[in-house]
This record gives sequence, structure tokens and C-alpha cells, in this order.
Amino acid sequence: MHGASQKYDDLRRRLENLGSVLVAYSGGVDSTFLAFAAHACLGERTLAVLGVSATVPTSELEDARATAEVLGLRLHEVATHELADPRFQANPHDRCYYCKSELFSVLGETASAYGMEWIADGTNADDLNDHRPGRRAAAAYGVLSPLLDSGLGKEEIRLLSRDLGLPTWDKPAMACLSSRIPYGSQITPLMLERVASAEAACRRLGLRQVRVRAHGEVARVEVDSSEMEQAFALRRELARGVKAAGFLFVAQDLEGYRSGSFDLARTGSSSQDQ
Repeated sequence: MHGASQKYDDLRRRLENLGSVLVAYSGGVDSTFLAFAAHACLGERTLAVLGVSATVPTSELEDARATAEVLGLRLHEVATHELADPRFQANPHDRCYYCKSELFSVLGETASAYGMEWIADGTNADDLNDHRPGRRAAAAYGVLSPLLDSGLGKEEIRLLSRDLGLPTWDKPAMACLSSRIPYGSQITPLMLERVASAEAACRRLGLRQVRVRAHGEVARVEVDSSEMEQAFALRRELARGVKAAGFLFVAQDLEGYRSGSFDLARTGSSSQDQ
């Protein structure tokens, strides 16, 4: 297998051959890296598009905007309305398919309006190991995944991002807020707001990799294994902040943060939640 630098050269060739591309941008590690590479190759023939909805924490949107400005990306924002889809609200196991279908439909309209020939997302080579119903939507809408096609995995993308001076190189993984709600439990704006507020309270205490999983009135807090003792030491402040978000009870998960814990419990495999 080629080294990361060779894969990056391959990625640049692929992007240059596209002519113009709209990048599905979230401000996360992968999409920022892709948007930066596309901008370096294609300049104004690249458009980074940020989807805005209640499923994305306000802090993440603000970070994405700030990163785009620092990197000089050409940024456009669009509203997505996955919460208006009762199939998404019902929170089935393929919830992400409906969310991505809404996103890619809106991006398709945006690409046409801006004269972009292609749409690309930040799926990487490691994502093939995860439960990702959104991949079906990408295929249905003809969305390209250049990072995947170049064989770039998450750690390679982080290392390349660091070498290129991207501020996101060590950013903690993030995923749609709906991933905090157990499958089959209704997704509502109130519950999304509750989760976002609770996680913000955790981060204000200095915790970086954190998930607040919502089990009705109970918040199950997952933190990275390296932060477990810190979180327990802060348990009173943590409980106070999470309860202020609207939960009645707060529990710290003894297994710590793991990607897609709801999928792990269901199938024993990891999931779309990063």
C-alpha cells in the first residue's frame, strides 16, 4: 500500500481531473482536509457547502465557519430539513440514509446553481468498516468519495492535516446529534437541544471527546478512556451541567466513549457515529 504522501498526490490528481467540485463540508477532520485539498487544486472551482439544521450543534457550525475563514475556503451554507421527514423522526436503523438523502438532494440543487460538475463527501477508507446507511444515499445521488478512492484512512488524514497546518488535525470525532438517541426512540427538536446543551456543559469542564446518550430522562455520559478519571472527579459539576440541560438523572458510562455504542449493543459492530 502506498504511503500517505503518495495517496495525497493521488487525491490531488483525482480532484484536478474533476474540473469543479462541491464538497459536503462539516468542519470535521475529513471534510476539512478534502475541502482544503480541493481548493488547493481547483481554487474558485471548489465550493465548500455546510448543511445547517437542528441535528448539528451550534458550536460545530461556528467552528466550521471559523475554519473555512482561516483556510480561505469558499463557503456556502444551506438549510436541510431532515426533521420534517417522519421516516427520519422515527429513528430507524437506517436513519442516516434519510438524513443523507435530504443533504445530497439539497447539495445537488446547490451544485447546479453554482455550476459545480461534481459533489464529493469526506468518506475515508476506514469508514467501510462501519455501519453507514448514508453510503446508499451517496451512491443514489452520484456523490464521489475521493478520500476513499485514494485509500486514505483516518490516521493518515490526521497526519497529513497536521503536516499541512490544518487546525482540525487533532479535532475530536463528531457526529450528528441524532446518533445520541437510541434507535426506535423519536427524534425531536427538544431532545436534540437537550443533548447539545448537555454536551456543551461537559466540554466547558474541559472534556474533549464526549457523548451524552439520551435514554429518556437519563443521560449516559461517555468520555474517552483518558478522561474517565477526570470526569469522575468532576462528577458533581458534570451532573449539575447535564441536569441543567433538562435530564433528571446522569450516569457515567464505565466503558467510556466508543464510536456508535448503540450499534455496538445491537450488532457488535461499529457505526456511523464517529
